[in-house]
Amino acid sequence: MRWLPAVPDSAPGISILILTLNEEVNIEGVLDSVAGFDDIVVLDSLSSDRTVELARSRGARVVQRPFDNWAAHHNWALAEIDFQHPWIFYLDADERMTPALEEEIRAIAADLHEERVGFYCGAANYFLGRLISRAYPPVPILRFYKPPWVTYRRLVNPTTHVAGPVGQLHNRFLHFTFSKGLTEWLAKHNRYSQAEAIEALTSRERDTLGLRDCVDSNPATRRAALKRLAWRLPFRPQLKFLWLYVICRGFLDGWPGYVYCRLQATYEYFIDLKIKEIHLARQGRRM
Repeated sequence: MRWLPAVPDSAPGISILILTLNEEVNIEGVLDSVAGFDDIVVLDSLSSDRTVELARSRGARVVQRPFDNWAAHHNWALAEIDFQHPWIFYLDADERMTPALEEEIRAIAADLHEERVGFYCGAANYFLGRLISRAYPPVPILRFYKPPWVTYRRLVNPTTHVAGPVGQLHNRFLHFTFSKGLTEWLAKHNRYSQAEAIEALTSRERDTLGLRDCVDSNPATRRAALKRLAWRLPFRPQLKFLWLYVICRGFLDGWPGYVYCRLQATYEYFIDLKIKEIHLARQGRRM
């Protein structure tokens, strides 16, 4: 691990933002992982289980609002929540902070000469009890940033726009995406596929492809451009499986890698079906 400078006692702090909806099976784990931070905010989408009770018992501040879409939800949080510190790190309930990552971000916050306003971070993804490092590569996601410079876009799987210089964190957070079981994962991605289908149709109708953006140095710009390109390709479910299992060498992750690649291909198939359904609905027809 690379050397990091000591963090002085007077260094600016870091606020933690956690989004939840019925996360009683995960909330204690994520809160335990960030127990060293003094400002932890849980933005809850009106959970009906014990999420709020458990969060408050761990000392978190709980703010509630109905969920509308991912971009609007994030943007509301950054504009309306009174964070105690200039930097925030965002986590989902099925994710965990690590000691190495905490040390790294505290060092950045302590550097009063730091000009970057946001940092991308990868995830160490777990499935079927093991790390999935190839079938589920650590895509850079903006997680550590100063709220005034950041806005979110897209209905689901949001992209970020940062009005300032950005960097990349060396350490990763942990992600247990199947912590609530396969049935919940399939139900969630069935919901997500509807929003993705709407985004895909909107992109096809309004966006130019912009091949130069596919190799842009900014991870958010590059990822959005590659998604626009992917929406225009034929045989997308099959291509997604080949990309993850063969090109990304997901086969080296063993049986969990194979299953995960199949699930991702299924998700793309959901999206294609929803696109077809929307097309038919516009013509007054049904599936």
